[in-house]
Amino acid sequence: MRKRPLIIGSIIGIFIIELVIAWNITPDMSTIGTAPHKLHEWGGVHIPFNGINIATVRTTWFIMTMLVVVSVCLTRRLQEIPGKVQAVFEIIVEVFDKICRDTLGNKGRTFMPYMTTLFLFVLCCNWIGIIPLAFFEEPTKDLNTTLGLGIIAFFVSHIAAIHYKGIKRYIADYFEPMIEIKGVKIPNIILAPINVVGELGKLISHSFRLFGNILGGVIILQVVSNLIRYVMLPVGLNLFFGLFVGAVQAFVFAMLAVTYIAVLVEE
Repeated sequence: MRKRPLIIGSIIGIFIIELVIAWNITPDMSTIGTAPHKLHEWGGVHIPFNGINIATVRTTWFIMTMLVVVSVCLTRRLQEIPGKVQAVFEIIVEVFDKICRDTLGNKGRTFMPYMTTLFLFVLCCNWIGIIPLAFFEEPTKDLNTTLGLGIIAFFVSHIAAIHYKGIKRYIADYFEPMIEIKGVKIPNIILAPINVVGELGKLISHSFRLFGNILGGVIILQVVSNLIRYVMLPVGLNLFFGLFVGAVQAFVFAMLAVTYIAVLVEE
């Protein structure tokens, strides 16, 4: 019963903030679907690959700095009886530790720090857009960010496969299933290119899945918000696309990375 006034007050506060934000906003649909502003030249030197998205770089570095600062502060003051913040992070670590152990067995503890960091980073990138400031934009709605994370997961999984299997067994897997003639196994040269394309397809699908879901949510939220002057409905849309979908996509991205590693290191 005591929580009811707090919940009602929070809802009223959110709507008041939305009304204040909407007061001087003129609906503008012209920016929807346009390319972001990029830096193409720095100190007279041309920047390759179509320039740098300043908003993405700025927000990404802010999130990385925030995660480092929070990590240092928490690990310096660890307590046997954890407080609320420490308990939340301990639950996250325990969940991913169990997932990695169940998926990878004894190798799971090796990849747990990477998976937990990947989840927290993608989660912060998805949630940063909830803050109603032009300074922050979701880095995951930029294909460069999701593709970079996908490339890292790609190399981690394949380097792990080489480490646990050895280079010979790793290369031999691309020629599976072998052709057996009179008890002699011959590498299947025909399927080798298909297996290589399949691995590259994992990289593309891993990156584009996160990019498409986050960008789609941002576009829907922006269109509806402009149509109704940022009042009422965007509160619910922010909770759905920002919090719920952002958390689900971060978890799915991390789980796919664990799955790719498990498939490649499997004997």
